[in-house]
Amino acid sequence: MQAQAQAQAQALIQPLTQPDPSARFTEALDKIRPLLDQTPPLPPNELAEALQLAAVSALGLGQLADAESYWRRAIDTNPHFADAYLNLVTLLKGLGRLSDVEALLRQLLDVRPELADVHNQLGSLLQDQGRMAQAEAAYAEASRLSPERLEFHYNLGTVLRPLGRWREAADAYRRPIGLRPDFVMGYSNLGNILKELGQLSDAEAAYRQALAISGDYYMASFALATLLLSMGRFDEGWRLHDERHAEPGSIQQKTQKVVGRPRWQGEPLAGKTLMVWQEGGLGDAIHFGRYLPMLKAQGAARVAFVCSASLHRLFASVEGVDAVLTHEAGWAAASNYDYWTSPLSAPFHLRTTVDTIPPPARFTLDPALVDRWRERLAALPAGRRIGLVWKGNALHRNDANRSLGALTQLAPLWRVPGVNFISLQKGDGEDEAQTPPVDQPLLHLGSDIADLADSAAIIAQLDLVICVDTVTAHLAASLGIPCWVMLPEQAVDWRWMHERSDSPWYPGTIRLFRQPLGGRWSASIERVRQACLERFPRA
Repeated sequence: MQAQAQAQAQALIQPLTQPDPSARFTEALDKIRPLLDQTPPLPPNELAEALQLAAVSALGLGQLADAESYWRRAIDTNPHFADAYLNLVTLLKGLGRLSDVEALLRQLLDVRPELADVHNQLGSLLQDQGRMAQAEAAYAEASRLSPERLEFHYNLGTVLRPLGRWREAADAYRRPIGLRPDFVMGYSNLGNILKELGQLSDAEAAYRQALAISGDYYMASFALATLLLSMGRFDEGWRLHDERHAEPGSIQQKTQKVVGRPRWQGEPLAGKTLMVWQEGGLGDAIHFGRYLPMLKAQGAARVAFVCSASLHRLFASVEGVDAVLTHEAGWAAASNYDYWTSPLSAPFHLRTTVDTIPPPARFTLDPALVDRWRERLAALPAGRRIGLVWKGNALHRNDANRSLGALTQLAPLWRVPGVNFISLQKGDGEDEAQTPPVDQPLLHLGSDIADLADSAAIIAQLDLVICVDTVTAHLAASLGIPCWVMLPEQAVDWRWMHERSDSPWYPGTIRLFRQPLGGRWSASIERVRQACLERFPRA
């Protein structure tokens, strides 16, 4: 509609002789203005069209306030003139005036409720603002008015998921697939929904259909990979997981450009030098750190681990690691290495199965560091010591699901007698730990923790760690300390698999507390409280 209005303006401007666009717009306005206030006035429809042309010309001259004024006058003149509304919507969006955009769209729909595209545009605006229930209503009306438009059904599916309407979301994704059987995004998103519903074989089929349509649709490839890994089907899972390196613009391709060395793809390592470049977060680094000794055991002359500074002291003691480097130092030293790899690629090249998962990395702690934290812990009264982490990194893509909203949600645990709670919380949530409610006594150490070596020195002196799915779980389990992990009700990480309360990655140390789809943290926390009472009965 914007293009149509510009074409109308261009038709008026075209005969003008001025070569300079701004001069042409000026001349156009000079011709149009007398028409706007002539006596007798133009008929309403013609006057609205003239105002539309004036607005486009003013916009071409950068006179935004005048353009807005002309469009609003056109709307007042002809309240059914959709082009004027939508051109003004485009202008106001560019100015960031989203409340005015919403008001204008709703005003148009009051007089032209049959415009499915406008309902869809309103839905998109509301969705971007997180107003999912209102966005759902707008998308639903768009799809009702134009059931042949697959994008309206697809958009409806995208808001039904965050609303927890899983089966309805699946139906919404099935409709565009029915309209266009090669709609690859529909299959991929349907697979995501079916996975959450526990319909794993159907999810697998949806992902495979997406890949049959488009073999390089990496979102579906990665989703299928993690689904297979979560089902213990490691052979195909690891192979598909390694295809992430081929995705254009991926972090793996960016790392390749930075390192500038051949990527190790299973070649013999005897006598070779290997740079292992951290991929993913701190939890991934610890989880896959178990492969560093195995890579060294392949005969590599030198293995360097390039990782975040907070990991350096921890990994300096890991068997098989000859050097721990910052990312800057790794880039500078890259030319000295024969190959580079990601630790997340090691299980593929080393052919890991569920039965051959190597033990976690072994971290040797500095005795002086342990003693330093022992002094802090000595301030606690007698009793069991339980470490707590209730939030992960806020930048994690799934943090809204995996983290608790507030420390106060853990209040039921304070009713467990004879235990002391220690906060290991870093980053988001530290402020809560520093000033806990009066009825939640808590020794907060997190703000004084410099890196994961500090965290390890504290955890090694605890009886139990209770946390959400974050790096602390991997660290505690690697140290052999019992760790209870409260998993989110949706988007559970692939490594925790399905329906298990234990983990083959950390046998004997990890206990998983799952919640059903649509469940609440309160139910999981109550189960953790009951488990604490059973584990630590008061003498």
